[in-house]
Amino acid sequence: MKRLCTMLALLFAVAPACAQTYPDRPIRLLVGFAAGGPADISARVLGDKFAESWGKPVIVENVTGAAGNVATDRVAKAAPDGYTLIAAASATIVTNPSLYQKMPFDPVKDLAPVSQICFTPNLLVVPSDLPVKSVGELIAYAKAQPGKLSFGSAGVGTSQHLAGELFKTMAGLDMQHVPYRGIAAVMPDLVGGRLTLAFANISAVLPLVREGKLRALAVTSRQRWAATPELPTMIERGFTDFDSNAWFALMAPAGTPVEIIGKLQRETARVLALPDVRKRFDELGMQVIGNTPAEFAAAIAAETPRWTKVIKDAGITPTE
Repeated sequence: MKRLCTMLALLFAVAPACAQTYPDRPIRLLVGFAAGGPADISARVLGDKFAESWGKPVIVENVTGAAGNVATDRVAKAAPDGYTLIAAASATIVTNPSLYQKMPFDPVKDLAPVSQICFTPNLLVVPSDLPVKSVGELIAYAKAQPGKLSFGSAGVGTSQHLAGELFKTMAGLDMQHVPYRGIAAVMPDLVGGRLTLAFANISAVLPLVREGKLRALAVTSRQRWAATPELPTMIERGFTDFDSNAWFALMAPAGTPVEIIGKLQRETARVLALPDVRKRFDELGMQVIGNTPAEFAAAIAAETPRWTKVIKDAGITPTE
């Protein structure tokens, strides 16, 4: 009995000791989407600041495939020691479970929430030479050409794709969805007029809008966005409860010691409060969050059923 008590005492002492020395080697931070997109940007901002603070490299790796499932699965199956993390996207965590019949991991059981980093709404954008200047004109233009128009997205099940499906359903439009490998890949075809429209992250399209290469018609947040105060929301244009934002977050393998999770969360919150980091995200049209693991878990629980209904109603499949 004495030996058992001693062993238990040592076991419980290990986790706090590990947290005190963590990190003592490089951290791998995986991103499930292509470089240059908002998931990648948020990961690199966070990783650079972690490395500055802790004096250990944070290696950001882009591992694309299956709307973020490939990268997230690697993290879910990694050792729960805090040295392999995922810069997760909302599409992977709250929509993929309803989209893919056989998920390689369970977002709730196999991953530990650390903190949401930031979120960004999508802008409804069209090529600058398209003869429409409002959402109403776009709807009329689309209805006059049923089945001939197309919208691009960063991939099946992403917030951009689901926003497009919501728009199709609520406006009664017949349009073709064209999925790409990341939102950056959409831009050349959209600017060139080979796509009719897209719902795209502000960080990806705002520079093109400001350069006059794209025309923005509306924003998908509930309120007007600070970076584009002149743009109406989709709700203002008559689309009740049209709210389609993408968030990006830090997660670890399930079973990671709570002390390490806590250290990661506190450092995330500290970094996101830095003036230069806030300025960087503001310039990209992204709003920082920095919430707790419990608040993050509650957000996942609230959003999952909402998007499950959208996917089911639209009949979306990964191979569409």
